[in-house]
Amino acid sequence: MQGRKLFNIVGAYKTAVSVSLSVSLIAGSVMFSGAARADETIKVGVTSGPHAQVMEQVKKVAATEGLNIKIVEFSDYVQPNAALAGGDLDANSYQHQPYLDAQVKDRGYKLVSVAQTINFPMGIYSKKITSLKDLKDGARVALPNDPTNGGRAYLLLEKAHLIKLRPGAGLSATSLDVAENPKKLRFVELDAAQIPHALSDVDIAAINTNFALQAGLSPRKDAIAIDPPNGPYTNVLVVREQDKSKPWVAKLIKAYRSPQVKQFIETTFQGSVVTSW
Repeated sequence: MQGRKLFNIVGAYKTAVSVSLSVSLIAGSVMFSGAARADETIKVGVTSGPHAQVMEQVKKVAATEGLNIKIVEFSDYVQPNAALAGGDLDANSYQHQPYLDAQVKDRGYKLVSVAQTINFPMGIYSKKITSLKDLKDGARVALPNDPTNGGRAYLLLEKAHLIKLRPGAGLSATSLDVAENPKKLRFVELDAAQIPHALSDVDIAAINTNFALQAGLSPRKDAIAIDPPNGPYTNVLVVREQDKSKPWVAKLIKAYRSPQVKQFIETTFQGSVVTSW
């Protein structure tokens, strides 16, 4: 009897230890699983305004898929790519493909686009005239000083029949490519974000829609000329080349191009921002 009792005690002890180990392993697995999920957090750079507003909605959708997004806002077009290339961001969402191509070529960034997102038609605005027919000779024209958006502005001016560019100027057109300027327009190149603030100081200005909206301008109501929404300037989600196949990238794309985000864009911006899906 004593031997059997001792055996039972030893058996009970082994069982208790086994149960304790199992519970510890399970708890450890839960903690590890939780840590893995919590670690699936990415930093996404955006410019202030619509890009930030849209990303807030993307963040909500992504959270339901276990992807946590930390949004980092910038006030210019240069820093988001520098921060992404330097590893301070995991992705950015603020630029169109021609701008990205120019940055990659000029700065050697190993960055790639993984999905198209939205388009912001560039418009020509003025506080002095309501029609381009009223534009006087020698008028001052403000436009972006970065190569890609500047080229877009010159193309828009050509489409409005204000200037004529030399053949082949294309998306990278500059003031040096202006072959005909019958009104002798004077071009004032400024940082894109600052152009709305300079609108009173010039006769007309080519303004990107995101900055126009921030300044209280409506592309539909206030622009006296606008470029087509289906042009080559659709914005893109961008990541480092080494990350393009990672699972979180697919989750980010799915969340961005979700029906919820599309509905938000259409309702909030009323056609000033156009979705690509």
